[in-house]
Amino acid sequence: MDQTTTRQPYQYVRTPLTEPDWRRLPGWSDVTPAQWRDAQWQRAHCVKNPHQLRAVAGDLLTDRFYEELAADQAGFATMSMLLPPQMLNTMAPHAPTDPRSFTEAFLADPVRRYMLPVRADRHPRWPSHPRAERDSLHEAEMWVVEGLTHRYPTKVLAELVSTCPQYCGHCTRMDLVGNSTPQVVKSRLVLRPADRQEQMLDYLKRTPTVRDVVVSGGDLANVPWPQLESFLMRLLELGSVRDIRLASKAVVGLPQHWLQPKVLQGLGRVAALAARRSVNLAVHTHANHARSVTPLVAEAARALLDAGVRDVRNQGVLMRGVNATPDDLLDLCFALQDEANILPYYFYLCDMIPNAEHWRTSVHEAQRLQEAIMGYLPGHATPRIVCDVPNVGKRWVHQAVAYDRERGISYWTKNYRTAPEVRAAGPDSPLDRRHPYYDPVDTLPEPGRHWWSGQAARPEPTGRPEPAGRVEPAGPAELTGPVGDRAPESVRTT
Repeated sequence: MDQTTTRQPYQYVRTPLTEPDWRRLPGWSDVTPAQWRDAQWQRAHCVKNPHQLRAVAGDLLTDRFYEELAADQAGFATMSMLLPPQMLNTMAPHAPTDPRSFTEAFLADPVRRYMLPVRADRHPRWPSHPRAERDSLHEAEMWVVEGLTHRYPTKVLAELVSTCPQYCGHCTRMDLVGNSTPQVVKSRLVLRPADRQEQMLDYLKRTPTVRDVVVSGGDLANVPWPQLESFLMRLLELGSVRDIRLASKAVVGLPQHWLQPKVLQGLGRVAALAARRSVNLAVHTHANHARSVTPLVAEAARALLDAGVRDVRNQGVLMRGVNATPDDLLDLCFALQDEANILPYYFYLCDMIPNAEHWRTSVHEAQRLQEAIMGYLPGHATPRIVCDVPNVGKRWVHQAVAYDRERGISYWTKNYRTAPEVRAAGPDSPLDRRHPYYDPVDTLPEPGRHWWSGQAARPEPTGRPEPAGRVEPAGPAELTGPVGDRAPESVRTT
C-alpha cells in the first residue's frame, strides 16, 4: 500500500511559516521592517483599549465589534487589554478588506478569540462554572515566601513579576497578573523585587530537596535583564538546583524582546554557567494556534538555542474555538516542531477561572484529542494533554480514577502532600483522597445541566458532590460518538 496516497484522519503537509504584512492595517501602513523588529517600538505601540485598536484597524472593523469589545471589558474580562503589534498582526491575516468581511474573519480568528475576547464569545447561561475561583489552583495558599509556590515535592514556581508584555484572556493567574478590571480587583505583590528574590533564594538554600525551579511571573520578558541575570546566576550557585525553566510567552507574543543583543548575550552567560554545572536550562513559551507561530518566533527560538539554552518548549492551553480539534492541535505542533525548533510539550485544560466556560473543554473530549494526535509526531514531540487539578497538580487526562459523565465530575488522586495539607492534617495526611474536577456545564447532558442549575445558587459543599447514579472508573474515551456518551468501562486505575 502506498502510504503517501492513503487517506488518513489527519493529512500532514509541511507549511512554511509566514509573517503577515502589518501594512494591511491602516494604522501601521507606514511602519518599516526595522521598526517592526524593534522591541521598544513593539512595546510602545501595544493596543490597550478599543480606542487604540480603532487607531490601528480603522474602519476595517465595524462599530458593532468595538461595542462588543467595550462591553466585554466592562462586564466580563478578567484581564485588561494588552496586545503587542506582533500578536495583533497574526489575527485575520488574509481577510478581505471590506469592513463586514474583515469583521467576520476577525471574530472567527482563533488567536483573537483568546487574546481579544468580546461579549458575544462568553457563554450566555454559564459564563462561569459554579465552582470557579479567582486563584483556581490555590497557588497563593502554597506560597512559602511571597511569590514562591511549593506545590510539588521537588520543584517550585518562582513568580518574579506580576506583569506581562501581553495579557491572555484565559490567564490562570488572573487573580494576580496585570491591571485590575471592573470585574477583578487584583491581588498585589507587596515586597520589593530584590527583597522577594532574596527570600526565595534563602528558602531554596534551606530546602535542598527542591531540584527544579520554574522562573515565571507574569512574564520574564518584563523583568529588567540585569535583575533577571543576577537572580539566575545566584540560583545556579545552589548545588541542589538541577533544572531551571524560564517561562515567557513573549517568545511568541513579543519575539523582538528575546532577539535583543543585550538579552541574548546575557542569556549566553547564564547558559554557559548552567552547562559548566550540568544544570538543564530551558525556556517555556505559550502558543495556542499555528497562526501565531511566525518566522520572527522561529528566529527568536533559534537565537535562544544558539545562546546555549537546552530546549525551547511550548505549553499551550486547550480551548474551544481555538485549538480543540485534532487538526488544529497537529497543525500547531508541526509548526512548532518542524519550523520553529520549539518542542510541543503540554496542552493544559483551561483552568476553572471566572468567565472562562466558553473556552473550557470536558475531560472526555480532551481524552479523545490525546488519542487522536498519537502516531503523527515523534514520541518526544507528542504533547501530553494535562488537567491541572486544584489541590493536586498536573495529571494526564487519562489519569482520572473515576468520572461521573452526567454531572461532569472527574476524580483524581496524587502521590505527594502539599504544605496546606500537612498543616491541616499533619505529616501523615492521607494520599488516597479523591479530588474533584468539573467539566463545563454546557457540555453536559440535560440532567447534568439541570442538577448544576440547582447547585449554582448554593454555597460550595465541604465534601465531594454526590455522584449521579453510577460513577464510572476512568478509562479511554471513544473516538467516535456523541459528546454526551458515557465512556466505556475499563480496568480501574486505583
